[in-house]
Amino acid sequence: MTAAGDVLLLVVRLSDSFSDFWSVLARDVGVPLLEWAPAPGELPPSGAGVVLVAAGGHEAEIATLLSQLSAPADIPIIAVGSAASHRLAAQVVAAGAADYFALPDDRDDLRDTLAAAVQRRRAALGRAALAHLEAQAHAFREIVGDSPALRAVLERAARVVPHADATVLITGETGTGKELLARALHYGGPRAAAPFVELNCAALPAPLLESELFGHERGAFTDAKTTKPGLFEVAQGGTLFLDEVDHLAPELQSKLLRALEQKSVRRLGATAARTVDVRIVAATNTDLAAAVHTGDFREDLYYRLNVITLHLPPLRERGEDVIRLAEFFLDKFATQYKLARPAITPEIRRALLAHAWPGNIRELRNAVERAVLLSPPGTLALAEVAERPALPARASAAGPLPFPATLAEVQRAAARAMLNAAGGNRSEAARRLGISRSRLQRLLEGEAERDAGEDDEPGDAN
Repeated sequence: MTAAGDVLLLVVRLSDSFSDFWSVLARDVGVPLLEWAPAPGELPPSGAGVVLVAAGGHEAEIATLLSQLSAPADIPIIAVGSAASHRLAAQVVAAGAADYFALPDDRDDLRDTLAAAVQRRRAALGRAALAHLEAQAHAFREIVGDSPALRAVLERAARVVPHADATVLITGETGTGKELLARALHYGGPRAAAPFVELNCAALPAPLLESELFGHERGAFTDAKTTKPGLFEVAQGGTLFLDEVDHLAPELQSKLLRALEQKSVRRLGATAARTVDVRIVAATNTDLAAAVHTGDFREDLYYRLNVITLHLPPLRERGEDVIRLAEFFLDKFATQYKLARPAITPEIRRALLAHAWPGNIRELRNAVERAVLLSPPGTLALAEVAERPALPARASAAGPLPFPATLAEVQRAAARAMLNAAGGNRSEAARRLGISRSRLQRLLEGEAERDAGEDDEPGDAN
């Protein structure tokens, strides 16, 4: 997009055929023109609204070029050559082009198609600009509360919002609203019209996480049947939110640090790096400084992420915000389920303020939703608000196991306890126990642990 906000036409020239035609075409359609002849290892210019691949005499190279362009999905790519062939047109479209035209015969059709693509792109930009303004106006409205503890965080966040390149680390207990604050930073700032992309670093094993973050080329590994851009590229111009960043494996910490410092990423299997313009917002519910001291987190990456720190207080430290949030969720769920909106009685109020809310806002939301659904119409039953769902038992070194028990029963109980502690995530439970997923599965099924010398088959330790 140009400075004036119009749609930029990028012509990627694989040959000099019809070189005089592109400026005429751009003038007829009413868009600024940028021509680019790709060189080995050179990245294409950014900011195009419509892309033309001019391949007169080099039609065989179109598919390869399309795989290298990595244009966003909403940017139309039109291929132009000199060979009129239905088979060629089908191949080009299959490779990712929106259409194929052969010059000079298809000149008028190309002009009409380009004009329509430009109009659609202008309309999309207009909608995005309107959404940007609306998002900016509402960015922080979703964060409910007026306690001094929360107000201090939001005032600090407001000072960070205009600085679109500043890396932010959000800390706080589980359920305090870290993702909500990350979204507010994005949608309240200059990058709001670009993507907000989130990734939970604890949700995937390291090999998959690397591919998800940095992307891969076709054939980079056994199952890489297509080229895939990583989330750094998907978030181009916007914000990449890395939740639970403390779960990154050491090798990924190193690659993330390099990406932050060089502002570029290299897909798995690629030879050239790609420049990225992305703001990083990271979040953790652990003490990263302590993880640095224990060697579990890189010190240099810690300082790179910790440019601005925003610490969200737990709900137990936010006083009357508990009531404000409860009122907010009452409105939300009464509307959602089409039920009468109950009031908070003095008794309910005392119960809400007396509870410590170890699960923070997420626990309060759960309690209010349950109470709205199960209380008599138009009322809020104290029993429903005060009810606490049973939490899974945690593994305890001091807690006795039931005896008599076989070795298999003891190990099965330990495996189940760790699986509960890991929230049902088998990969995480296996990691904490220091065993493979397949070995964990056998323990859960009641098979006694084998001798240390009996190793799993390769590939089991995921």
